[in-house]
Amino acid sequence: MNNKKLGFSAVALSCALLSSHANAAITIYEKDNMSFSTDGLVNVFYSNSSIDTTDDLGATADRSQSRVRMGLLPNNIGFNFSSKLSDVKVDVRSSFWVSINDTDNNRDASPADLGTGSLIDVRQFYATLTGDWGSILLGKDFGLFNRENIMSDQLLLGFGQTSDFFGLVDGGNVSFGNISTGYTYTFPKAQITYRIANSNGFDFAVGVMDPNKTDGSSSEDTPRVEAELKYSAKFAENGSYKAWLSGVSQSSELGGETQNQHGIGGGFNISNAGLSFTASGFESTGLGHVAGLDHIVGDDSIKSDGFLTQLAYTLDKNRFVLTYGESTVENTGSTLDAKHSNAGVAYFRTLYSGVTLVAEYNQTEADVTNSLIAEETRTFALGAVVTF
Repeated sequence: MNNKKLGFSAVALSCALLSSHANAAITIYEKDNMSFSTDGLVNVFYSNSSIDTTDDLGATADRSQSRVRMGLLPNNIGFNFSSKLSDVKVDVRSSFWVSINDTDNNRDASPADLGTGSLIDVRQFYATLTGDWGSILLGKDFGLFNRENIMSDQLLLGFGQTSDFFGLVDGGNVSFGNISTGYTYTFPKAQITYRIANSNGFDFAVGVMDPNKTDGSSSEDTPRVEAELKYSAKFAENGSYKAWLSGVSQSSELGGETQNQHGIGGGFNISNAGLSFTASGFESTGLGHVAGLDHIVGDDSIKSDGFLTQLAYTLDKNRFVLTYGESTVENTGSTLDAKHSNAGVAYFRTLYSGVTLVAEYNQTEADVTNSLIAEETRTFALGAVVTF
């Protein structure tokens, strides 16, 4: 598994979701039914991780590592164009992410590779056409399966898990949030996605997407299909709730055999008077528990599931979060069985508009039978997030 690429692109999703739904973009031009704006995010954390590892013979190894690095979100800048053409609105978005830890990749580099490795990653490049009939997204964007699970993570602005099993403690990019400890990450995909106009609190989207190759020689006669259904409403004076359901299906031919990959995810959130409770989960076949088809052969015998529960309380400019999540993967055709979990507590303080301070503690556990490793990683992180 390319853990560095996964870690960097995984948070690209979180960043894109944050910028699309939370950031206040700066308008650069607005005239004649056209506008151009930009938005961005910069974050940095001091973290200290203590790792205890036990192998199959009972031997233990302990170490600790301090870092100055990014959290779950990458540093990014995005550009947005909007135009009104008759009864159709056209929106275009492109966004770019960079790592502040690219020089850390030079630990084992040859002399010719020394220096800053510019990890500029384009994860969104799409246009949407919107009318009374709904909208169509054309281009490169993130998938729908487990999308809302990630969007609803209360640690989106925080640090999350940094299991040493995935190489995250020493990695040159980002932490993982609750990827592999409650939900899977969906990579950006070339797609054509239709979304109905929001009606009575319901929002539905379905997309055909470029298939994820389970193997270089696999054959996919049909595209990957993903869908998402959301419902949101308000109650009382300050109360609100939402629920969502997502799914994915793909079929591949490999070695004369048909492999079917599919999954379902969902969850809900209820908030009132500053108190918020979120619960989400997923179950899948042939997808894995980290990143779906992108990093695991889509064998039908692979079963994965996970869940995430979080309780948050907001008081004025302060937000407190308790979180626990876990994911498991079982392969009935081999010894590939694993369980990953993360428990944490976090404090967020809005210092100014667009400036948030974060203090967080996470305890991550990994039990992987095929590599006969049991690991516990305890991470304390202090950081700041700046958005515009």
